Amino acid sequence: MTLHHVAFGDGVPVLALHGWTPDHRLMTGCLEPIFSQLTGYRRIYPDLPAMGQSPAGDIDSSDGIMAAVREFIDEQIGDEPFLLMGESYGGYLSRGLVAERPEQILGMGLICPTGTLWHKDRKVPEHVVLRTEPGVLESLSDGEDFTELAVVQTAAALAAYRADVAPGLAVADLAAMDRIQENWALSTAPESGPIYTRPTLVLCGRQDAVTGYEDWYELLPHYPRATFAVLDIAGHNLQIEQPELLGVLVRDWLQRVS
Repeated sequence: MTLHHVAFGDGVPVLALHGWTPDHRLMTGCLEPIFSQLTGYRRIYPDLPAMGQSPAGDIDSSDGIMAAVREFIDEQIGDEPFLLMGESYGGYLSRGLVAERPEQILGMGLICPTGTLWHKDRKVPEHVVLRTEPGVLESLSDGEDFTELAVVQTAAALAAYRADVAPGLAVADLAAMDRIQENWALSTAPESGPIYTRPTLVLCGRQDAVTGYEDWYELLPHYPRATFAVLDIAGHNLQIEQPELLGVLVRDWLQRVS
């Protein structure tokens, strides 16, 4: 399967995997403002199967998605060492890839990563709104679900949501995703292999009502070089609610890797 993707720059490959339902624009929207100010990185942003412009084909499991990602890596990166970033479900896949390719992956950076796969088993806080601006809610169109997850309900956060998140939600193959979710767990569980000793970044939102942050406490011993940050005033849209802190911590991670 050929995954639709976009790529920018030259240098050390950086593979960025988006979360469940959106597409590559979730990652380009938050990461390109950081990487466009740097040199020496080739950023690669695929659409996962059933999302964006990548078809699902006959994939019916996370194992199938992982197989497509492996094939994509072999085609686009080969044996070259690379950096790996993942958001939410993309973080779950990233943990699986690190278990398979610990020597090839130079470092792993995660944004609002899934710690416990199944929603019913996660420790998550209640959704709250901590920052608002007048007129934002009134500007929403009928059916816009920005408020469902937003902890920061400002004009800037809404603009980023409309540019980076909503377009992917609108084109996802929901029927295929329902089929895949019937076999959502990877056959080889992340953290099942040796500890991952390369520089790692784990960014969680203190108010993330989707993946939370507490489930990561028991995973941290597997990543002894991890910076683990739980950001206040940040939900599952951390990347658009705290973009300045995201930039600082991603640049710190890149420096630690280099």
